Amino acid sequence: MQSTPVIGNPVVSPVLLVGQAPGPREAGLGKPFAWTAGKMLFKWFAEIGLDEETFRGRVYMAAACRCFPGKRPGGGDRVPDPDEVANCSSWLDAEIAINRPKLVIPVGKLAIQQFIPIEKLDAVVGKLHKGERNGVRFDLAPLPHPSGASTWQHVQPGKTLLPRALKLIASHPAWIELKSSRIRDAKETARTPRNIKLSR
Repeated sequence: MQSTPVIGNPVVSPVLLVGQAPGPREAGLGKPFAWTAGKMLFKWFAEIGLDEETFRGRVYMAAACRCFPGKRPGGGDRVPDPDEVANCSSWLDAEIAINRPKLVIPVGKLAIQQFIPIEKLDAVVGKLHKGERNGVRFDLAPLPHPSGASTWQHVQPGKTLLPRALKLIASHPAWIELKSSRIRDAKETARTPRNIKLSR
């Protein structure tokens, strides 16, 4: 591991996003999906009603591995090994127990593997699955990784399955709840202690 842990905003949410691992720049920027892949990811979510700022304020963003795993000898980011993922698994267990999400969105194969078996993205993207972890049951809506190095979403069947997956997320009750005014964003939650009544 070659960075400090990277985590999202401290918000309790009915939707939990699980990424794979931060890239080399995320630790310095202090937030997940803060570089090129994030631009694509938030473009997808903007298409179904939440811009980046609102998403970060209302969705808890976790990851299979919390630190940048380093580069491969031949170049490119290294995929975290099973021991590194196992070392971070208690964080994900705790976050699921606290948030008790109704919808989990794993992004990329490594994240998807934390919940269901996967050989090919074609078999899981564009479908809603039942998931359970740490005694919490939820719906699972897998997405491909938005890395610029990935071509999956730009060719068939990815060109068809990605919009289908986003449509499933957009119509899910947890996403609809997320878009409503009943969910306060992380900035408002941080500014307002729970035991203090707001004056009008």
